[in-house]
Amino acid sequence: MRVGIVISHIRPEEKLLISAFQAQGVEPEIINDREIIFDITAGPEQSSPTGTAWHDYDVVLERSVSTSRGLYTLAMLENWGVNAINSFQTASTCADKFRTTIALTKAGVPQPSARLSFESESTLRAIEQIGYPAVLKPVTGSWGRMLARVNDRDAAEAVIEHRETLGDYSLHLFYTQELIRKPGRDIRAFVVGDQAICAIYRDSPHWITNTARGGKASNCPVTPELADICLRTARAVGGGILAIDVMEDPERGYLVNEVNHTMEFRNSSAPTGVDIAAEVVRHTLRVAGGNS
Repeated sequence: MRVGIVISHIRPEEKLLISAFQAQGVEPEIINDREIIFDITAGPEQSSPTGTAWHDYDVVLERSVSTSRGLYTLAMLENWGVNAINSFQTASTCADKFRTTIALTKAGVPQPSARLSFESESTLRAIEQIGYPAVLKPVTGSWGRMLARVNDRDAAEAVIEHRETLGDYSLHLFYTQELIRKPGRDIRAFVVGDQAICAIYRDSPHWITNTARGGKASNCPVTPELADICLRTARAVGGGILAIDVMEDPERGYLVNEVNHTMEFRNSSAPTGVDIAAEVVRHTLRVAGGNS
């Protein structure tokens, strides 16, 4: 079986995945996205940076740190009919908070109230519709970067002005979300294929609970209720290998905040006791038609 892993660089997660593939008797080929050249006017008979023709891979696992590189790689492979995980549909939906919100709304998955606006005055009105305090997010991004909690109009005006001054067009799309009064933590649940395999609590005194920002991980039991909302979310965005961020509202219960399609998991296997890399590899080999 021929498996490719597209990476930007080898993180702890990729080391775990390589070891998990080797434990299954598969030596994955590491495809550095810095070395990829796609002849987009030709077909999949052309070679990847490893020298293997793209159409010879049984499956390609996309793990680029760069969202844009990963998305364009998946789009090219899908166009060629190359088996890739996650699908371009899943990745492009999860990479955009606006598109994720639309998908969850269509599927009836509970989530925080959100608005999209394009100008400063309309954004201020959107925040007032939701109510202070509110959260301003970029439509793309991860690791809790560029999030802003705005407690009043003065703070909102300052954040909006800064965003409008920056050159990236995506920062001129204003995604406003209600602030959920979560109990000092949120939940990150891992879905692989059709199973919610494990989950962690991310505790922090700060309102941003990402482990990349200092949140502390501990095991969260995967109850039937949590598994249900996570699997509904996964189906809504196209399925695959996903990390789903869930918040606990004191009145409404579980609310889905975001979905990540190239999740990090280095801090999650130990507290949950689940070998996440092994689960990802088994799913990848199933998708490729191998034995697991």
